[in-house]
Amino acid sequence: MRVAAVDIGTNSMRLLITDGVEEVGRWERVTGLGRGVDRTGRLADDAIERTLAALAEYRELVDGAGAERVRAIATSASRDAVNREDFFDAVEEVLGVRPDLITGEEEARLAFAGATSDWEGPPPAMVVDIGGGSTEFVTRDLAVSVDIGSVRLTERVIPTRPAPSSEIIAARQLVGEMFSGLGLPQAHAVIGVGGTWTEIPKLRGVTHEQYSHGESVDPGMLDDLIARLARLTVEETAEMTVPMRAPVILAGLIVAEGALRAAGASNAVVSIRDSLDGVAAGLLSDGLA
Repeated sequence: MRVAAVDIGTNSMRLLITDGVEEVGRWERVTGLGRGVDRTGRLADDAIERTLAALAEYRELVDGAGAERVRAIATSASRDAVNREDFFDAVEEVLGVRPDLITGEEEARLAFAGATSDWEGPPPAMVVDIGGGSTEFVTRDLAVSVDIGSVRLTERVIPTRPAPSSEIIAARQLVGEMFSGLGLPQAHAVIGVGGTWTEIPKLRGVTHEQYSHGESVDPGMLDDLIARLARLTVEETAEMTVPMRAPVILAGLIVAEGALRAAGASNAVVSIRDSLDGVAAGLLSDGLA
């Protein structure tokens, strides 16, 4: 049985089609759905239009693959938006299923289930999922969601490119404040999931197929990338990453740096397996029940 999992995130729309043994494919479209939500409390019309166009493409892929079960989840931007239900009406018409609005804690659990499905490293593993609007820390016994991510941090503190040192300092301070006092256990192994983590190897020039999966990221790497990207315009950054991710990737790196510090970890291993895999596993399990 083939299933399809759709993640309607703050910055990107993602799709996984799989039968649990073989992947038909993974797709991502960065649409910036949640840009401006932190300030206005609303999903912008142009962002909705871009998102619906991406989801219409996904509907064709899902139907073409013959997926029997489909689930779409919506996360931070949708949680904060007052026009969420109108947006969900439009998504249901285009995608064929209505999104499930999930909590940050459920998002964390799904990310953990997906990221650890093929984990062979030392326990206990902590998954750190950086999104556009929130960041999740999760172990087998703990799930914490913090309302800061690459889009939210950009809009609050780092609007300028190139970014002056005052904005970088302020961003690091805000992340540190938001991640302090979480009571996180010491993490001997961190798995990083989400677009920020998977772009880090690419930003460093790693170009082999599935370039991100299994790559290691350490604080020195992040500090170097933050310093480099802070000196660039958005247009120059776009030459190194997905163009629609270019305005927010600097903030994402600062969140990643703060997350490693909060987890007490010396490095993170990047995984392309995340909440999409958790959703797909649930669909496959339900289908067998």
